Order: sequence, then C-alpha cells, then structure tokens
Amino acid sequence: MDLEKQPQKPAAPAEPAIRASDADRDRIADILRDALAEGRIDAEEHGERIDAVYRAKTVGELEPLVQDLPAARGPRQEPSPRQAYAYGPEDPAGMAPADKLIAVFSSTTRKGRWRVGRRTNAFSLFGSVEIDLTEAIFTQRLTTINAASVFGNVEVRVPENITLRGGGTGVFGNFEVDTLEATDPEAPVVVINGYAVFGNVEARPKRGRFIADLHAKVRKHMGH
Repeated sequence: MDLEKQPQKPAAPAEPAIRASDADRDRIADILRDALAEGRIDAEEHGERIDAVYRAKTVGELEPLVQDLPAARGPRQEPSPRQAYAYGPEDPAGMAPADKLIAVFSSTTRKGRWRVGRRTNAFSLFGSVEIDLTEAIFTQRLTTINAASVFGNVEVRVPENITLRGGGTGVFGNFEVDTLEATDPEAPVVVINGYAVFGNVEARPKRGRFIADLHAKVRKHMGH
C-alpha cells in the first residue's frame, strides 16, 4: 500500500488562549499575597511576580506564577481564631475589588480616618497621588499597594509601628521603599510594588505617628 497516497487528516486547530480578566489577576494576586504573609516568597520575588500578573494578557500566562504555591492547588486556609479576632473576617472568595487612585495631569489624596482595603492600585501620569495611612483603620493584616508613576509622583506614608516592605523598578526614575519591621508580630503589613518611569514612587514611615493600642481599636471598629 502506498502510504503517501493516503488522505491526511487535518491537524486539530489549537484552542485560542483565554484572555485574563481583572478577577483572574486579582485571584492570582491574592495567592501571592498569602504566600508573602506566610514567608513562602520574599518581598522582592513577590514584587516580580505581581508585576508579571498585571502584565499578563491570558489565563495561561497567570497560572505558572503560582504553580509552586500550595494555595493554587487546594482550598484557601481559614485565618486562625486569633487573626480573625484582631482583624475581622477575611474575603475568602477574593472578590473584593481593589481601590483605585488615579491622577492624570492632576492630584489625588487619600488621608485622614479611612478604612484601608486589601489592595490599592495607584497610578500617576503627569500627576501626584498621596496615600497617608497614619490615621487609617486596618481591618486585615496584609495590605498591598501597586503603585505606577509615569512622569508623576506616588507617595505613601505609614505609621512607625507597622511593617513596611516592597520592591519595584525605576526606569529613569526613582522607586524607594524604606523597609520597616514592627516589633508586634500581629501589626499590619503594607507591601508596595510597582514601577516608576521618569517619575517617583516613595514609601516611608511618618516620624512620630503611631497606631495606638492597635488591636483594641480594630476590635471596637468591628463591634466586639
């Protein structure tokens, strides 16, 4: 039999890549946030992976970023009773939307007494974004701020008795996070990620500002 004359079956068409949604990116960002809090990855690696999350265009690009983390393979662990008491209920579905602060040829400020969300996306284009956390109410332990500045400025100020970490990239610009480690193991943790292009991203403690009696204030706010 002449095999060369046998009809060839057409190759099956490749399945199209599924475009990633904001919810898909937030789900992966939540897994990375938990991995950072548990010490599975450090702040530098967390920043690199988060940067890749928000650059990803398809779901296939997102999954490899968490394939070595247990949260990607099993159900999300519930917070311990002590954590739940101090900070209130978590958002196990990861559906809470990120807060957004945007300044385009303008300025945006968030300060005073306000409730901090789990995630904040700050973007400045020829503008200025100021985030002051010194009087804010923290109802979760880990807060992530993704800051991007293009010919602009993003400034974050925190009280001196929390933990401040982060890392990013400056391209003809400045990305600076003054690392701070709280003595209280249950103090809030603020992580700053992002980039500055011909601009500035700066995060540092505001000297002389503290969260006094942290857990009592949080419990009062949560109605305990």
